[in-house]
Amino acid sequence: MKKKELFLRYFILIIGLLFSAFGVALAKHAELGVTPISSVANVMSYKIKFLSMGSWLIIWNYALIAGQIILLRRNFRLIQLLQIPLSFLFGWFTDFGLRCVSIIPKDVYIIRLALVFSGIAVLAFGISLSVAAGVIMNSGEAFVKAVSDVSGRNFGNIKILFDICCVLVSILLSLLFFSFRIIGTREGTVISAVLTGFAVKFFNKRIIGPIQTFLTK
Repeated sequence: MKKKELFLRYFILIIGLLFSAFGVALAKHAELGVTPISSVANVMSYKIKFLSMGSWLIIWNYALIAGQIILLRRNFRLIQLLQIPLSFLFGWFTDFGLRCVSIIPKDVYIIRLALVFSGIAVLAFGISLSVAAGVIMNSGEAFVKAVSDVSGRNFGNIKILFDICCVLVSILLSLLFFSFRIIGTREGTVISAVLTGFAVKFFNKRIIGPIQTFLTK
């Protein structure tokens, strides 16, 4: 792979991270729940407020990277350590996105619901860009792949199980920290879990081909 192509791929990946982070920020601002993979960080951001949502996402992603290393051991490729700075960048982008969307009013429920749907679309577009870049997987997907590789189970099935586990952990943490109340995991989490995959497929069909053609020319 030529240096120019490699540079462009990582540039597209970073733009994808930016869009994904803004998608999370829109959902977080709506306060109706975020995507399953971000739900644990979201609950913790309500409990320990001196750490931002972005900071908790960084911590969560680093935990997933550590999980990959434990699972894969010698099969863990050193190139995957690039997930560390990329996870930091994603967390910083999320906090930046939250500052940007903070001006959007959210007093009316329908607006908050619109923010959730907008967040799903923006997140899905960012994920598709990251997939099109074809370099480093995000830590969540990479962790799922590690579990899939070690267990020999289907990636899609492991992804569904992983998302369910994330939501369950977030609910348990909420019950523990907030006197048996569910905080930070709401209808937006369910909507995101159902629709994000479809939105990603929609964008994948429309942007991966043109981007790959552009990169390989």
